[in-house]
Amino acid sequence: MNNKSKMNSSISLDLDNQWAYMQVHGDKGWEKYPSYLNKFLPHVLEMLDKYKLKITFFIVGKDADDPKNLDVMKEITNSGHEVGNHSYNHEAMFNSYSKEEILDELNRTEEAIEKVTGLLPQGFRGPGFTRSKTLFEVLKEKNYLYDASTLPTWIGPLARWYYFRQSDLTKEEMKTREGLFGSFSEGLKSIKPFLWKLDNNEQLLEIPVSTIPVFKLPFHFSYLHYLAGASVSLMKAYLQTAITMCKITNTEPSFLLHPLDLIGGDLVPELDFFPGMDLSTAYKTELFDIVMEKFTSNFNLLNMSEHAKLIMQRKETLPIKIHN
Repeated sequence: MNNKSKMNSSISLDLDNQWAYMQVHGDKGWEKYPSYLNKFLPHVLEMLDKYKLKITFFIVGKDADDPKNLDVMKEITNSGHEVGNHSYNHEAMFNSYSKEEILDELNRTEEAIEKVTGLLPQGFRGPGFTRSKTLFEVLKEKNYLYDASTLPTWIGPLARWYYFRQSDLTKEEMKTREGLFGSFSEGLKSIKPFLWKLDNNEQLLEIPVSTIPVFKLPFHFSYLHYLAGASVSLMKAYLQTAITMCKITNTEPSFLLHPLDLIGGDLVPELDFFPGMDLSTAYKTELFDIVMEKFTSNFNLLNMSEHAKLIMQRKETLPIKIHN
């Protein structure tokens, strides 16, 4: 039961698989679609159940279509969680797709997700936070409730530079991924939910991944466990600052998780190139406990669609933005 004295907050997890990280990094063998979902999903579902959390899993269509993931992926909805659309092929150049290509990606993903989980997604998040006006128009036509592809921070290009620096990508491959994590102008985007203004006066709800109000520094779990690598006390202080700023500015956070936030190199040694994979799964579980205790004590935690519906009840007060 929700505590009316607490602010609402949504939690989501981008279910990026092993092959997706290998592809973006430029590693050979990703085309065989290696998967860690049989290791990761039982682990994360147990962790979420500990806190009685029901969150949104943004699922890649290719993984939902893969027979080896069938049984374990069914457990997402069997455990009461929501599903979201994370595109079919998880391509970094998704923002440059035509309307026909976007429709194909969304339709194939919906079909695959519904087949394996029994549910259709109501929300979308672009791979690498990529998006376009054409995407929003397609989402509206298909009656999606919300988009969640915005990360309002100044440091996206720095994150992209660091990622490329650690990768084996060619210059040509880097160019196709130049939309990853957005531009410096993302720091000008709203932290709070808003409405995209589309043609014919249509509107689509955008729920940004939360960054620290005013400072616009990320605080989703990937950044928190990176800080914990230097000092757990530093991580706690940074998280407390983020929570305090959300309360001061009346910002209902949308908190993001990724699989590599919760599993370490001991379970997936093939991804040891990724920041934080030198930490063990057990240690990351301890960090998750610290973070979730903070969140459960400060917020009513919801899945994305529940949060979106509550936000839309106050639609008249939401700012309207035009995509450029």
